[in-house]
Amino acid sequence: MLEAFPAAREGSPADRLALERVHAPEYLDAIASLSEPAWIDGDTIASETSWEAVLLAAGCAIEAAESGGFALVRPPGHHATPRRGMGFCLINSVAVAARHMQTEHAVERVAIVDFDVHYGNGTQDVFAGDDSVLYASLHQSGIYPGTGAAGEGGATTVNVPLPAGSGDEEWLDAFARQVEPAVARFEPELVLVSAGFDAHEEEDLYLVDARVTEGGFRELASRCAALAPRIGAVLEGGYNLATLPQLVRAALEGFGREA
Repeated sequence: MLEAFPAAREGSPADRLALERVHAPEYLDAIASLSEPAWIDGDTIASETSWEAVLLAAGCAIEAAESGGFALVRPPGHHATPRRGMGFCLINSVAVAARHMQTEHAVERVAIVDFDVHYGNGTQDVFAGDDSVLYASLHQSGIYPGTGAAGEGGATTVNVPLPAGSGDEEWLDAFARQVEPAVARFEPELVLVSAGFDAHEEEDLYLVDARVTEGGFRELASRCAALAPRIGAVLEGGYNLATLPQLVRAALEGFGREA
């Protein structure tokens, strides 16, 4: 994966304080103290190297938010809640980055736009009741994690569930009709994108039936970039290693960044 992006540079780990702005200390202690592999839930495993990995992922997300970059990281993060990991996610890196920008850079209003095929329940949980962060998600309806219905969440949550089989036309139309107006009304200083690519037409995941193309992801990224004066992005889902590099490259083009 990394060889596809020769201009990429290595990020620096976040410090624990940055993670504690989002996650409970006892949960962080549990990850940091692992000495052997352990199942966090039915599909999420952590090990003695996971603490280093999540610090690096969060650090890269912070750097992307600060510089307008794209954090090419694993593990993904948007399912991680303040007190537990789930859905392959251990630490909610995009949430950590948002809190860092508010605390360390005096950014008052942040919008998080999520176009992963799965709903980012963890991100919703982190910012529930917080009117300084808007969370807007496009996702397939009726699949993992089973939440994200239209109208769920508070005034600064915009859920846009799409039916199975939806492709570029449906995703882009929903973005134009629901995400763009909501973000415009919110007037964020910074947009952070949870950039998942598992809605791609060649992705093969349980119950996932989405048909977004490479061009669709390029256009989604371009529209995200037009939402605010500052933008950063963090990799979420996308597990077909044959297609993921070209999809990330397409998104980088949409964001106006070099691969």
